[in-house]
Amino acid sequence: MLPILVLNGPTASGKSSLAVEVAVTLMGRGHPAEVVNTDSMLVYRGMDIGTAKPTSAERRGVPHHLVDIMDVTQTASVADFQVLARATIEACRARGVLPIVVGGSALYMRAILDHFEFPGTDAAVRARWEAELDRVGSEAMHAVLAERAPATAAEILPGNGRRIVRALEVLELTGGHTPNLPAWTYALEGVVAVGLELDRAVMDRRIAERVDQMWADGLVEEVRALERAGLREGVTASRAIGYRQVLQFLDGELSEEEAREAIVRATRRFARKQLGWFRRDARVTWYPAGQPGLAETLADDLVGRR
Repeated sequence: MLPILVLNGPTASGKSSLAVEVAVTLMGRGHPAEVVNTDSMLVYRGMDIGTAKPTSAERRGVPHHLVDIMDVTQTASVADFQVLARATIEACRARGVLPIVVGGSALYMRAILDHFEFPGTDAAVRARWEAELDRVGSEAMHAVLAERAPATAAEILPGNGRRIVRALEVLELTGGHTPNLPAWTYALEGVVAVGLELDRAVMDRRIAERVDQMWADGLVEEVRALERAGLREGVTASRAIGYRQVLQFLDGELSEEEAREAIVRATRRFARKQLGWFRRDARVTWYPAGQPGLAETLADDLVGRR
């Protein structure tokens, strides 16, 4: 059974470029490898700048799966992503291709890799909470969740309206919502989990620089174009970090500089939260981000496991 390389780490740690470098190294040795994206925002066509989606040149000919597969008006759920990603990983292995799983939050990674089942859903209940989210905003909704399920609220950022809505939906349907994820047990065989460490000050600086570059590359223009394509109707896409703040700028709720700063703050909070989750997983082997020769080291390890 071919191993599965999984790259974890905070925003701006270089996961995407390392994934490509490992794939190129493996292919150079006669071992086919392809990238499986698990970032829920990279699935959207047209959401390129704000998601730091690897360009065609940056992919260096390495096939990337689960990128640009949905319109911004569609909703991407973690349950759906679990099915898609597992099927893609299985298909890669069936073709003799080593899958390199990269990107994504800890929740998405665990849903794909671990024994992980989802509570049921009810479209009417979900729609009612989503309407309330639109009416009062995510922070007010977070306060509602904190009152009803404090432990759950403590695990969700106040700006993550989608997860807040889901928690409230499950709470209403089941009468309870546990913040505890399932045991750390892989559902897939041969997982090799790697994490990239990044000094917090360096991470904060890289995030700020990345947002500046996004602005220079035309993030506002990208959001305007996506708005014409129905971005505001997209439950998931319109609330993504970067896109939500630019929409607020376009609506006059924030100045341009306030929107930029809001994106930086939200990205830093997200990166810290995710790093905290990844750190809880004792199965992850950590390396310094940007370590010289890391791609070759990982490739050697993977070839030895074939």
